[in-house]
Amino acid sequence: MGIDEDDFYEAIATFKGASKRLEKIAESKTSVAYKDFAHSPSKVEATTNAVKEQYQDRTLIACLELHTYSSLNAKFLKEYKGALDAADVAVVFYSPHAVEIKKLEEVTHEQIAEAFQRDDLIIYTNSDDFKNFLFSQNFNGKTLLLMSSGNYGGLDFDDVKGLIT
Repeated sequence: MGIDEDDFYEAIATFKGASKRLEKIAESKTSVAYKDFAHSPSKVEATTNAVKEQYQDRTLIACLELHTYSSLNAKFLKEYKGALDAADVAVVFYSPHAVEIKKLEEVTHEQIAEAFQRDDLIIYTNSDDFKNFLFSQNFNGKTLLLMSSGNYGGLDFDDVKGLIT
């Protein structure tokens, strides 16, 4: 590649990783929270599997915001089948307003539930309800994974840090 080996090792020692990919936002002795830019079905599945594998002894709460044009397309949704299977608790958030702004056909709870093929899938369309869900959880012995290319309708990640104690 044309890179001196010593230069490589010097640079890699300070490399912080790819921005927005599995960013640890908080950690305690018994819990951890990550945010990740994953939004495509394959990335959601890979990220969910990797985090569950890393923290096998903890309950994984995986939250996905459907935010992109493709992820809010009813025909594309079926690509998410199995993407959240590794999660102990699977949550999907999407904003009907975002669907409207993007001039897409309405997506229903039923379409999302059918696409993910999980009877226990929790679906939120209201950002306050989603935030209330998060802030009502006891994260002791749990891992929180927030995946989105958006921000869950204005979720303050600094507030999320306070959940992990």
